Amino acid sequence: MKNVTGDLDKTGEALKKLLPAEDFLTFDFPAEGGIDFCILFADALTDKELLGEQVIAPLRAYRGKPLAEEVKSALTSPETKTEKSLEKLAEEVLIGNPVVLFSDMDMGIVVGTKKIPVRAIAEPPTDVTIKGPREGFIEDFKTNTSLIRRRLKTGELKIDTLSVGRRSSTTVAVCYLDGTAPKETVEQIKKKLGEIDIDIIPDSSYLTHFLASRPYSLVKQVGTTEKPDIFCAKLAEGRVGILADGSPIALTLPYLIIEDFQSSEDYFVPPYRATFTRLLRLFALVVAIYLPAFYVAAQLFKLQLFPVKLLLTIAGSIRDIPFSPSLEMLLVLLVLEVLNEASIRMPKYVGMALSVVGALVLGETAVSAGFVSTPAIIIIAFSGIGLYAVPNLIEQTSVLRLFMLLVAGSVGTYGIILATAFIILYLVTTENFGVPLVAPFSPMVGRDLRDSLIKYNLGSLDKRPRTLHSPNKRRLA
Repeated sequence: MKNVTGDLDKTGEALKKLLPAEDFLTFDFPAEGGIDFCILFADALTDKELLGEQVIAPLRAYRGKPLAEEVKSALTSPETKTEKSLEKLAEEVLIGNPVVLFSDMDMGIVVGTKKIPVRAIAEPPTDVTIKGPREGFIEDFKTNTSLIRRRLKTGELKIDTLSVGRRSSTTVAVCYLDGTAPKETVEQIKKKLGEIDIDIIPDSSYLTHFLASRPYSLVKQVGTTEKPDIFCAKLAEGRVGILADGSPIALTLPYLIIEDFQSSEDYFVPPYRATFTRLLRLFALVVAIYLPAFYVAAQLFKLQLFPVKLLLTIAGSIRDIPFSPSLEMLLVLLVLEVLNEASIRMPKYVGMALSVVGALVLGETAVSAGFVSTPAIIIIAFSGIGLYAVPNLIEQTSVLRLFMLLVAGSVGTYGIILATAFIILYLVTTENFGVPLVAPFSPMVGRDLRDSLIKYNLGSLDKRPRTLHSPNKRRLA
């Protein structure tokens, strides 16, 4: 690793070799005291106005000795530090901090005047609430940490940063409450993040693969949120949070599957309402996954499952359909997925029209032409709506719905029962960082059930979840 030398020209040339792109600029000027200065900065990432006010103007009038501490004291920027390594100085320039070099000195001064364009803080589109805070994380790391600090005004809040990615050098922060989060969990997470060897980390979702105990599992194993209030609440329970620079999505560990059936709004409404909505989400998700499968299985293997009047109605609807029940349902499901994907990717003003055309015109025409039956359209439409009752599990549950449909068309209700048993077995044997995925139901932890599908009042939640193994048990005096 090469270091800065006292020769200003050689040091500048060495840095330019490390940063040969044209948008890395140098500015040379002498001070009134006779010292030659050179500033290297990134054109697109540095605030030039601050650079002129806090660095160039004070240095032009500098009359002191060529000593690093005296030069630093002459600058008016509150963020300054010294570095001897050329590689470290190049890294600082890459993130937007200019580097000050001067003659007869074997180190450079890094000045914090970077300027990165960011969007305004707004409510996240994936987590809209009627009651409660509406702020959401954005892509700027410092803004996100300020949103957390504003809610957790305590010195126990630790934000440990590290750089991940050989070429991106993405700043990743591990956030936790000292004394509340288990030290073993914090150390394991830091170790896993430190072992990541990849070119670039453009988003926090890249980190989930390396943090999961079963990286190739269909089951989600890392919690996600875009809201600072949810993030801070999970830190207060004893979890560890992860922020990645450039991503508005924060990660939380350990993750429990019950988290996705909860909403931040549940804590701002009466407990009975929160309990009802949580049970409703579970019911909607179960119906969304199993309804198409049971409809196909009943048609192919067990017509007795239908009431007589309903059976006569279905028989009249499917009489002239040229496809088998399983193929018909699969066709409608695929059309729904294509319409959903197209409406998301298209521009908003076109996507709305596409949804209306697909849902009304295409569906009505398909039924009139005799390609699909009306019950199939209704079932798939209700199933598609039910999946969005738990939006954080859409990727997993949409695959499970298709899997159950294929099993039902091949084996029938017996196959559905076996597949369900296999899924339950897989869930109860999955854990991450020593915490079971389906806790507090398996293993059963009675106290933690107070904030699971059933929501107790705040006075009953006096202790932190036992399944998270927090050393600080009590949260309400």
